[in-house]
Amino acid sequence: MKKIRSVLSLVFIGIFALSLTACGKPAPTQEAGKNGGTVTVGITADIDGLDPHKIKSAGTREIMFNLYEGLVKVDAKGNIVGAVASEYEISADAMTYSFKLRKGVKFSNGKEVTANDVVYSLKRLAGKLENPDAEVAVVAAMSIVNDITASKNGDDDVITLKLDSANSELICYLTGAIVPEGYTTADGAAPGVGPFKYESYTPLQDLTIVKNENYYKPENVHLDKVVFKIMTDSDAAFMQVLAGAIDIYPNLTADQVAALPAGYRAESGGMALVQALFVNADVAPFNNQKVREALNYAIDRDYIIKMVGDGKGTPVCSGVFPGFAKYYDASLERYYTKDTAKAKELLKEAGFPDGFSFTITVPSNYKFHVDTAQVIAEQLKEVGVNARVEQVEWATWYSDVYKGEKYEGTIIGLDSNLAPGDILRFYPSTSSKNFMNYNSAEFDRIYALAAAEADDAKKVDYYKQLQQMLAKDAAAVFIQNPVLYVAVSDKLDGYTFYPLFVQDMSSIYFK
Repeated sequence: MKKIRSVLSLVFIGIFALSLTACGKPAPTQEAGKNGGTVTVGITADIDGLDPHKIKSAGTREIMFNLYEGLVKVDAKGNIVGAVASEYEISADAMTYSFKLRKGVKFSNGKEVTANDVVYSLKRLAGKLENPDAEVAVVAAMSIVNDITASKNGDDDVITLKLDSANSELICYLTGAIVPEGYTTADGAAPGVGPFKYESYTPLQDLTIVKNENYYKPENVHLDKVVFKIMTDSDAAFMQVLAGAIDIYPNLTADQVAALPAGYRAESGGMALVQALFVNADVAPFNNQKVREALNYAIDRDYIIKMVGDGKGTPVCSGVFPGFAKYYDASLERYYTKDTAKAKELLKEAGFPDGFSFTITVPSNYKFHVDTAQVIAEQLKEVGVNARVEQVEWATWYSDVYKGEKYEGTIIGLDSNLAPGDILRFYPSTSSKNFMNYNSAEFDRIYALAAAEADDAKKVDYYKQLQQMLAKDAAAVFIQNPVLYVAVSDKLDGYTFYPLFVQDMSSIYFK
């Protein structure tokens, strides 16, 4: 079987370049003096479950990256590389995917991974089990998978996926965790094939993982144990950094970077997300496009970036961020610029000459988003719009805003995997993730064409058309692609930025 490189493999090269500038360190190889020890990582949101197929939040996925791997995974350069599969091939018509399984891969409990385990895992992810776990979140992109089979090619196990329709991006979704055949949510944390394995979890306190002695690349793992300490109050979490009780803490604000004590350094790299003020288009006055346009003209993105990100973010006016390289339409970065007079005129045309009031609901554990909301609230006053910032716990935000759509406005960052269609999955009218209720039949049509297109030039054109629609329709008040600041103890080295929201603990080691 010939190993091929996905056309999507280098879409995040821009982010990696930023990471190299900030860090300048490749992941280390294992050496005797670099092994052992325990590291404590501060996180500001509790995990949303232990089932690797059920988790939804980016904060949980960045932890589970250490426990689970799929047929393929992403490396720090944004390449799709083999994991449980050593090689893969995509047919020319993008209708068939074939994978040769790596020999000798074991779960963390020592049981060897079989072709049946892989087939079970893929069917579970795609919602195609005969008796599916009703609570498992189906990977929507895998709904086009018609058949998943295992076969032998000499001594090699081969997994074949047949699709109902062409999709050249499905490879990016096959990073989903391989779990033992028969695993269900009721079993707790599944044995995985990642560099670490699950040890314990206490809700709202901590999650502990330990080195997986059965990992198929043991030379890549250095630490004995990692404790993810859960602190939903970001100010209290930073106090733990000041006290030296946390070794690594992501999501620093610019002010916190400046206040880091001796013994810590700040490392920085691009976040794989778009931050925006999302408004509910099913709620007045945001069902009026002129109102949404007015908000876009009322804010000063450069000033926001200066105030909350020390000037390091990239302004965006659509739903894709620069890390997508050729798929990203840089011409839209200044589609909206601050124009108070134009904003007021649009509000007048929409029937709100004196402005209006609304609430921006923000998860309190993300200080970056809270600070952004406060800056925007001040800017909107200039056009007569009174925005009240309401901070809520993450669980409340997830249930009421994201799932329940009981909100007027919110500020959050939407993340993505390597598929360009994934960062835009929030906007099709039929998407369960479309919590802002954007509705465009033309967007839906082009989005379907983009995913199926195998010709790269045409795919690029489709995705740029989609970005232009989101900007023109003012689907949201897109703000920026932020820079991620991470506090790292000077005792540690090897911190590596990825083009996804992950905390890769396998590359960390004590100096």
